[in-house]
Amino acid sequence: MKLLEMNHIKKEFDGVSVIKDISLAVEEGEILSIIGPSGSGKSTLLRCATMLEQIDGGEIRYMGETAAQVDAQGNRVYPKGAQAKKIHSYFGLVFQNFNLFPHYSVLKNIADAPIRIQKRDKDEVYREARELLEKMGLSDKEDAYPCQLSGGQCQRVAIARALALNPKILFFDEPTSALDPELTGEVLKVIRSLAQLQITMVIVTHEMSFARDISDRVIFMDKGVVALEGRPDEVFDADHARIREFLGKISER
Repeated sequence: MKLLEMNHIKKEFDGVSVIKDISLAVEEGEILSIIGPSGSGKSTLLRCATMLEQIDGGEIRYMGETAAQVDAQGNRVYPKGAQAKKIHSYFGLVFQNFNLFPHYSVLKNIADAPIRIQKRDKDEVYREARELLEKMGLSDKEDAYPCQLSGGQCQRVAIARALALNPKILFFDEPTSALDPELTGEVLKVIRSLAQLQITMVIVTHEMSFARDISDRVIFMDKGVVALEGRPDEVFDADHARIREFLGKISER
């Protein structure tokens, strides 16, 4: 079953085309990694998928339902009200820089949206939030505040917060880019554990070995287009000049 379909997506900023007619689909239980050089449009594509940026062309569908489209007259059409809330419930997003509320405890950061937005039972939400913290290895941090945590711990709280909304698909926008190298491993370990639970994920990452190991499929983006797509071995071992150049520069860092 296709959870996400993005058909002929286009996006411009100040007349500059950043996403150029990209189409992709994500199946239930699939892990898709998106790689490519800075400026290739990876994060913009994710922001379009999660409605943080409005598309300039094409169509986005979740669970077969239209989430965004540009009509024949060039008008952007997005759902409103209850339908918009329903569409947004299908996905969660983990940002590069955590985006935790600094004045909320760890537990409240996780529980706030399910209680306030989804109107779920408070006791049930807090019980599930504590279970998520246990999975993240942070059971002793529920009363702590973000300023008291390491970057890796903050990112794990952000993952727990996204999971608390029970999304159908989870997006990661370079989840380790803001972390020191020694903290990267703990976050990648958590994402690997989610893969074992068959949670559908789309991951924009610069961790090449991680993408190769965890992904069912990899997309290599370059200059706003999908330059290469396939199984990890098909992409990383491809006789393709541009990806060989990209991987060569990554290995030199």
